[in-house]
Amino acid sequence: MPLSEQEQRALDEMERSLYQNDADFVSAVGPRRGKPNYRMMVIGVLVGVAGIISLLTGVIIQQPLVGVLGFVVMFVGVLLFVAPGRLSASDAESAAPPSASRRTPKRGASFMDTINDRWDRRQDGRG
Repeated sequence: MPLSEQEQRALDEMERSLYQNDADFVSAVGPRRGKPNYRMMVIGVLVGVAGIISLLTGVIIQQPLVGVLGFVVMFVGVLLFVAPGRLSASDAESAAPPSASRRTPKRGASFMDTINDRWDRRQDGRG
């Protein structure tokens, strides 16, 4: 069931407001930025394979400590493999939190922006 024009406009306004007022949330749930770090991916695979070998060795020689250590090493390898890429300088600047000047109500701002600005000022103890 498609949205009506009024619902679509309201949804677009909420999305713009979210991008404007809550940059931290958007950067946290948005697509991952930065280039993949292939060196860390290769290191992660190698550490993971070493962990699997250690885990299997612990099972074969019936030493639980070696098996647990192998599992931990394998887990660290997976974490290294899936670690996010590094942010470039321009991406880090765009992910910065909004300044206090952006929180002041603007002339011609939408109703929701004005309400959000009033709420922020109350929370900050300014209003």
